[in-house]
Amino acid sequence: MKDTSFLGRLNNWARNSVSLKLFVVGILMLILLIPVNMVTSLIRERESIRDEAVQEVSSKWGMSQTLAGPVISVPYESVRQSEEGKPVITRGYAHFLPDSLHIDGQIDPQKRNRGIYVVVLYNAKLKVSGRFAGLNAAALSVPETDLKWEDALFTFGISDMKGVEAAIPVKVNDTTYQFGPGAVTADILASGANFLIDLPQEAASTLDFSFELDLNGSSGIYFTPFGKVSTVSLQSSWPDPSFEGAFLPDTREVSANGFQAQWQVLQLNRNYPQQGVGSYISNFPVDDYNKGAYYFDEGGFRNSTNAFGLRLLLPIDEYQKTMRSAKYAAFFVLITFLTFFFIEVLNRKRLHPIQYILVGAAIILFYILLLSISEHLKFDAAYLIGCLTILALITGYCYYILDNRRLTLMVFGILAILYGFFYSLLQLQDYALLLGSLGLLLILAAIMYLTRRIDWYNLRREDE
Repeated sequence: MKDTSFLGRLNNWARNSVSLKLFVVGILMLILLIPVNMVTSLIRERESIRDEAVQEVSSKWGMSQTLAGPVISVPYESVRQSEEGKPVITRGYAHFLPDSLHIDGQIDPQKRNRGIYVVVLYNAKLKVSGRFAGLNAAALSVPETDLKWEDALFTFGISDMKGVEAAIPVKVNDTTYQFGPGAVTADILASGANFLIDLPQEAASTLDFSFELDLNGSSGIYFTPFGKVSTVSLQSSWPDPSFEGAFLPDTREVSANGFQAQWQVLQLNRNYPQQGVGSYISNFPVDDYNKGAYYFDEGGFRNSTNAFGLRLLLPIDEYQKTMRSAKYAAFFVLITFLTFFFIEVLNRKRLHPIQYILVGAAIILFYILLLSISEHLKFDAAYLIGCLTILALITGYCYYILDNRRLTLMVFGILAILYGFFYSLLQLQDYALLLGSLGLLLILAAIMYLTRRIDWYNLRREDE
């Protein structure tokens, strides 16, 4: 006998109302967004711990290196009269860049482990040569008579001097010098090595220079095109380079055995002249069309030097892939909840909100498993293990709560298809939007087809 009281009728409506059930499912979906956000925060935290481990090892071996120069810097002292008639002394440096610059290098990579994390390090053997074909003092804003040629400095910029492995003898014409530590002026080079160079009065003669550099670094190596013609040739056994900066290589060959790359950059390709006073390079106007990278900043660059180079990439960044996978978590939960909702509607099954929550929690647990396993195994293997584990968990649970083998197999099939679909999205990064939109179209079409004959206004499950 049915309860005809108000509370009885209200209870019967609450138990059988499809609209209320759909509303509750939506609320549960919103609740599960909280642990989804917690998972993404956990991924960022683990990635941050990885970055700290990489930073610790790199700081002791040598950070990402940026090489600049060489530059000849000549001090000057100008005296002028102030409005009060008092002498005002201005001191600074005039800088001259080489006419030609050639760098030929071999990069020997190696992997170091800090705990479970892998750090990419390298040792670079570089041969640097070039020429100063006379120093054009007439192009400066400082009178040539104010230049102190006898105190000229020859400076080469190295962003992390900790990576220098051996003394650096430099041959200039027929004279051999030794680099000393530090950059006397930070107008152009914030870090590096220098020596006093003997220049003839007005420095009109040609200066040919050459030296070899044994340098440790991590992750990346970059160069600045300070020559009128700058050429860089690099080769390495590392199979996964990422070419970066203001210029891509003119020629490159990348294979499983390593890579070779050559750059040639002309003075016309960059946005600063061959000579200037003070920090004229970093102060040179930059716009969206000619801006370069950043030199001696966090990424190894500084504004407007037009630096270029490469990074030694690890083949797989498990955190990046896991984060991309976790972005689909809410959609995964939505499709799963809709599956259970239509099972209730079309098959007269009744599921409790707690059962929805448990299934949603299992889906979110997949991403934690994926994160933790991928730190020890390859991402593909971690995805397969996590997928099979959660599929077994949810399928076994559904077998008991649905008490129907056909419906259980249907849930298993839908979840397996979803895992395969999202894995495909991760692999086809360039076509992820196209594949994702087509997948959504098929899912919507399937829902519309399955519900085409349902009379939603009269759909009620009568209490027995």
